[in-house]
Amino acid sequence: MAISTALWSFALVVGLLTLTPGLDTALILRTSAVGRRRRAWGVVLGIQTGTLLWGALTSLGVTALLTASHIAYEILRWAGAAYLVWMGARMLRDTFRRRGAEDVQEDDAFARAPDSMLGGWRQGTLTNLLNPKMGAFYVAMLPQFIPPGTGHFGMGLALTGVHIALGLVWASVLIGCARLLRGWLSRPRARRVLDRVTGTVVAAFGVRLAFGD
Repeated sequence: MAISTALWSFALVVGLLTLTPGLDTALILRTSAVGRRRRAWGVVLGIQTGTLLWGALTSLGVTALLTASHIAYEILRWAGAAYLVWMGARMLRDTFRRRGAEDVQEDDAFARAPDSMLGGWRQGTLTNLLNPKMGAFYVAMLPQFIPPGTGHFGMGLALTGVHIALGLVWASVLIGCARLLRGWLSRPRARRVLDRVTGTVVAAFGVRLAFGD
Protein backbone atom coordinates (compact mmCIF):
# COMPACT_ATOMS: atom_id res chain seq x y z
CA MET A 1 0.00 0.00 0.00
CA ALA A 2 1.45 3.37 -1.05
CA ILE A 3 1.68 6.14 1.53
CA SER A 4 -0.77 8.38 -0.35
CA THR A 5 -3.26 5.53 -0.66
CA ALA A 6 -2.94 4.79 3.05
CA LEU A 7 -3.57 8.42 3.96
CA TRP A 8 -6.64 8.73 1.72
CA SER A 9 -8.07 5.41 2.89
CA PHE A 10 -7.59 6.32 6.54
CA ALA A 11 -9.12 9.75 5.87
CA LEU A 12 -12.25 8.05 4.53
CA VAL A 13 -12.59 5.83 7.61
CA VAL A 14 -11.99 8.54 10.22
CA GLY A 15 -14.00 11.03 8.18
CA LEU A 16 -17.08 8.86 8.55
CA LEU A 17 -16.29 8.44 12.24
CA THR A 18 -15.94 12.22 12.67
CA LEU A 19 -19.28 12.93 10.97
CA THR A 20 -21.14 10.43 13.14
CA PRO A 21 -23.01 12.34 15.88
CA GLY A 22 -21.64 11.53 19.29
CA LEU A 23 -20.35 12.89 22.56
CA ASP A 24 -17.80 15.23 20.96
CA THR A 25 -20.45 16.75 18.72
CA ALA A 26 -22.81 17.32 21.65
CA LEU A 27 -20.14 19.04 23.77
CA ILE A 28 -18.95 21.31 20.95
CA LEU A 29 -22.45 22.33 19.92
CA ARG A 30 -23.63 22.99 23.45
CA THR A 31 -20.58 25.02 24.44
CA SER A 32 -20.60 27.11 21.29
CA ALA A 33 -24.37 27.59 21.13
CA VAL A 34 -24.51 29.24 24.55
CA GLY A 35 -21.95 31.82 23.45
CA ARG A 36 -18.79 30.24 24.82
CA ARG A 37 -16.78 30.49 21.60
CA ARG A 38 -13.33 30.41 23.23
CA ARG A 39 -14.32 27.54 25.52
CA ALA A 40 -15.80 25.69 22.55
CA TRP A 41 -12.48 25.94 20.74
CA GLY A 42 -10.81 24.81 23.95
CA VAL A 43 -13.02 21.71 23.91
CA VAL A 44 -12.08 21.11 20.27
CA LEU A 45 -8.36 21.45 20.95
CA GLY A 46 -8.68 19.21 24.00
CA ILE A 47 -10.39 16.50 21.95
CA GLN A 48 -7.65 16.72 19.33
CA THR A 49 -4.98 16.62 22.04
CA GLY A 50 -6.49 13.35 23.22
CA THR A 51 -6.56 12.05 19.65
CA LEU A 52 -2.89 12.96 19.19
CA LEU A 53 -1.95 11.15 22.40
CA TRP A 54 -3.93 8.04 21.44
CA GLY A 55 -2.26 8.05 18.02
CA ALA A 56 1.23 8.53 19.45
CA LEU A 57 0.77 5.84 22.11
CA THR A 58 -0.61 3.43 19.53
CA SER A 59 2.31 4.11 17.20
CA LEU A 60 4.66 3.30 20.07
CA GLY A 61 2.72 0.13 20.86
CA VAL A 62 1.72 1.31 24.33
CA THR A 63 -2.04 1.11 23.83
CA ALA A 64 -1.73 -2.54 22.85
CA LEU A 65 -1.22 -3.12 26.58
CA LEU A 66 -4.64 -1.58 27.17
CA THR A 67 -6.40 -4.11 24.99
CA ALA A 68 -4.23 -6.96 26.25
CA SER A 69 -4.85 -6.16 29.92
CA HIS A 70 -8.46 -6.68 30.91
CA ILE A 71 -7.91 -4.99 34.28
CA ALA A 72 -6.34 -1.87 32.73
CA TYR A 73 -9.16 -1.60 30.21
CA GLU A 74 -11.82 -2.02 32.88
CA ILE A 75 -10.25 0.61 35.14
CA LEU A 76 -10.13 3.15 32.31
CA ARG A 77 -13.64 2.24 31.18
CA TRP A 78 -15.19 2.74 34.62
CA ALA A 79 -13.23 5.95 35.21
CA GLY A 80 -14.47 7.32 31.89
CA ALA A 81 -18.03 6.24 32.59
CA ALA A 82 -17.99 7.85 36.04
CA TYR A 83 -16.64 11.10 34.61
CA LEU A 84 -19.30 11.29 31.89
CA VAL A 85 -22.16 10.44 34.24
CA TRP A 86 -20.90 13.04 36.72
CA MET A 87 -20.62 15.69 34.01
CA GLY A 88 -24.08 14.94 32.61
CA ALA A 89 -25.68 14.81 36.07
CA ARG A 90 -24.13 18.16 36.98
CA MET A 91 -25.58 19.76 33.83
CA LEU A 92 -29.01 18.37 34.66
CA ARG A 93 -28.79 19.40 38.32
CA ASP A 94 -27.86 22.97 37.42
CA THR A 95 -30.87 23.36 35.11
CA PHE A 96 -33.29 22.60 37.94
CA ARG A 97 -31.73 25.35 40.05
CA ARG A 98 -32.71 27.99 37.53
CA ARG A 99 -36.33 28.97 38.04
CA GLY A 100 -38.61 31.95 37.47
CA ALA A 101 -37.15 35.13 38.89
CA GLU A 102 -33.73 33.52 39.03
CA ASP A 103 -33.59 33.69 35.24
CA VAL A 104 -32.74 37.38 35.43
CA GLN A 105 -29.90 36.69 37.82
CA GLU A 106 -28.78 33.87 35.59
CA ASP A 107 -28.56 36.25 32.63
CA ASP A 108 -26.26 38.55 34.61
CA ALA A 109 -24.12 35.65 35.82
CA PHE A 110 -24.05 34.18 32.32
CA ALA A 111 -22.77 37.45 30.89
CA ARG A 112 -20.06 37.78 33.56
CA ALA A 113 -18.86 34.16 33.50
CA PRO A 114 -15.37 33.75 32.00
CA ASP A 115 -15.12 32.23 28.55
CA SER A 116 -12.05 30.13 29.27
CA MET A 117 -10.25 28.21 26.54
CA LEU A 118 -8.18 26.38 29.18
CA GLY A 119 -11.31 25.08 30.93
CA GLY A 120 -12.66 23.81 27.63
CA TRP A 121 -9.32 22.19 26.78
CA ARG A 122 -9.29 20.29 30.07
CA GLN A 123 -12.85 19.08 29.50
CA GLY A 124 -12.16 17.97 25.93
CA THR A 125 -8.90 16.23 26.81
CA LEU A 126 -10.37 14.32 29.75
CA THR A 127 -13.43 13.29 27.76
CA ASN A 128 -11.26 11.88 24.99
CA LEU A 129 -8.54 10.22 27.09
CA LEU A 130 -11.02 8.56 29.47
CA ASN A 131 -12.71 6.80 26.56
CA PRO A 132 -10.96 3.42 26.18
CA LYS A 133 -12.86 2.78 22.95
CA MET A 134 -10.72 5.48 21.32
CA GLY A 135 -7.65 3.49 22.29
CA ALA A 136 -9.21 0.25 21.08
CA PHE A 137 -10.15 1.92 17.76
CA TYR A 138 -6.58 3.09 17.19
CA VAL A 139 -5.09 -0.27 18.14
CA ALA A 140 -7.45 -2.04 15.72
CA MET A 141 -7.30 0.43 12.80
CA LEU A 142 -4.03 2.35 12.75
CA PRO A 143 -1.62 -0.57 12.05
CA GLN A 144 -3.73 -1.64 9.08
CA PHE A 145 -2.98 1.64 7.28
CA ILE A 146 0.79 1.70 7.86
CA PRO A 147 2.50 0.50 4.64
CA PRO A 148 5.31 -2.05 4.99
CA GLY A 149 8.75 -0.51 5.02
CA THR A 150 7.65 2.84 6.48
CA GLY A 151 8.56 4.16 9.90
CA HIS A 152 5.83 2.94 12.24
CA PHE A 153 5.91 5.95 14.55
CA GLY A 154 6.22 8.61 11.87
CA MET A 155 3.50 7.11 9.68
CA GLY A 156 1.27 6.61 12.70
CA LEU A 157 1.58 10.30 13.56
CA ALA A 158 0.88 11.24 9.94
CA LEU A 159 -2.32 9.21 9.97
CA THR A 160 -3.29 10.71 13.31
CA GLY A 161 -2.68 14.16 11.82
CA VAL A 162 -5.23 13.38 9.11
CA HIS A 163 -7.78 12.52 11.80
CA ILE A 164 -7.01 15.73 13.69
CA ALA A 165 -7.27 17.88 10.55
CA LEU A 166 -10.68 16.43 9.70
CA GLY A 167 -11.80 16.92 13.29
CA LEU A 168 -10.81 20.59 13.22
CA VAL A 169 -12.63 21.19 9.94
CA TRP A 170 -15.80 19.53 11.22
CA ALA A 171 -15.58 21.41 14.52
CA SER A 172 -15.40 24.70 12.58
CA VAL A 173 -18.63 23.76 10.82
CA LEU A 174 -20.32 22.83 14.10
CA ILE A 175 -19.26 26.05 15.83
CA GLY A 176 -20.42 28.12 12.85
CA CYS A 177 -23.83 26.40 12.83
CA ALA A 178 -24.18 26.75 16.59
CA ARG A 179 -23.84 30.52 16.32
CA LEU A 180 -27.14 30.55 14.41
CA LEU A 181 -28.87 29.31 17.57
CA ARG A 182 -27.59 32.06 19.83
CA GLY A 183 -30.65 34.27 19.33
CA TRP A 184 -32.93 31.50 20.56
CA LEU A 185 -30.52 30.58 23.33
CA SER A 186 -30.42 34.12 24.67
CA ARG A 187 -33.51 33.05 26.64
CA PRO A 188 -32.72 31.24 29.91
CA ARG A 189 -35.48 28.69 29.35
CA ALA A 190 -33.99 27.70 26.01
CA ARG A 191 -30.56 27.28 27.60
CA ARG A 192 -32.09 25.03 30.23
CA VAL A 193 -33.60 22.86 27.50
CA LEU A 194 -30.25 22.63 25.71
CA ASP A 195 -28.41 21.76 28.93
CA ARG A 196 -30.96 19.09 29.80
CA VAL A 197 -30.66 17.51 26.36
CA THR A 198 -26.85 17.68 26.43
CA GLY A 199 -26.67 16.45 30.03
CA THR A 200 -28.88 13.50 29.18
CA VAL A 201 -26.75 12.64 26.12
CA VAL A 202 -23.49 12.88 28.09
CA ALA A 203 -24.81 10.77 30.97
CA ALA A 204 -26.23 8.22 28.52
CA PHE A 205 -22.82 7.87 26.89
CA GLY A 206 -21.37 7.24 30.35
CA VAL A 207 -23.93 4.54 31.12
CA ARG A 208 -23.36 2.97 27.71
CA LEU A 209 -19.61 2.98 28.26
CA ALA A 210 -20.06 1.30 31.65
CA PHE A 211 -22.56 -1.37 30.66
CA GLY A 212 -22.27 -1.61 26.87
CA ASP A 213 -20.30 -4.20 25.00
